[in-house]
Amino acid sequence: MADYALGIDIGGTFTDIVVYDATRGGFSAHKELTTPDAPHRGVVAGIHHLFRAQGIHYRDISRVVHATTLFTNALIERKGAPTGLIATEGFRDTLEMRREHKYELYNLFMELPRPLVARHLRREVPERIGPNGEVSQAIVFEQLLAQAQQLKDAGVVSLAIALLHAYANDAHEVAARDAIRKKFPELFVSISSEVAPQIREYERTSTTVANAYIKPLADSYLDLMGREIARLGITAPLFMMLSNGGLTHIDEAKRVPIQLLESGPAAGALAGSTFGVRSKSPDVLAFDMGGTTAKLAIVE
Repeated sequence: MADYALGIDIGGTFTDIVVYDATRGGFSAHKELTTPDAPHRGVVAGIHHLFRAQGIHYRDISRVVHATTLFTNALIERKGAPTGLIATEGFRDTLEMRREHKYELYNLFMELPRPLVARHLRREVPERIGPNGEVSQAIVFEQLLAQAQQLKDAGVVSLAIALLHAYANDAHEVAARDAIRKKFPELFVSISSEVAPQIREYERTSTTVANAYIKPLADSYLDLMGREIARLGITAPLFMMLSNGGLTHIDEAKRVPIQLLESGPAAGALAGSTFGVRSKSPDVLAFDMGGTTAKLAIVE
């Protein structure tokens, strides 16, 4: 019985399907046009084409690894879900204030990218946790649920919750998430203490908002992809590539999809490193040209 690993990479223009034969050490590949309206269709068509051409049986696949720039492209093209933010009272504008860093230092008229959440979809709730995790003001759940109701009425389908010092004590965020899920089970909810439990409000808030922005897309896409792979007769586990080059399972990818944001470029960087080692070239500049974005990686 053959032992194959299946690789899937969805880009802005092409979907790449690669099968690696672990027994013989060879591989076969096929390029299929990406189907943006339903990315899984391009994957299924590409797998059908490659497997028929190479005489590969679905039952012989022992592992499936999937990397994609779909979520990166959704951020760049602003095609994510309508997203709202609930922050600690007084911190509604963390996304606008950002940091003092400027990528064009002497440009006085530089226009910064618009926040993923418009100001009218950013709300505050009375509560306060100190930097050491001490609770100095309990969360007011009546106002929390009222704000969530208003955001839902405004068309929000995904909600980011980033409360002050939640990295030190996540009690308020967890309680807020549970209360909102109980009353509004149809809302997707991301909390900063799960997505990015690190000090510094802007970084934690912006990362959580980005996670919420792509979460509905990731949830539906990953569910659908898992079903389509199984429907083909492939019983092997489906792993998603992470931005750090590692792998995770579908449930974790759906929980915090921001981890997948640079999975496509990470795969290219790993490939560049691998070929650099084989060529005895320890320092490599890897270039990956896609249909929507181009990626550069320096391997030292």
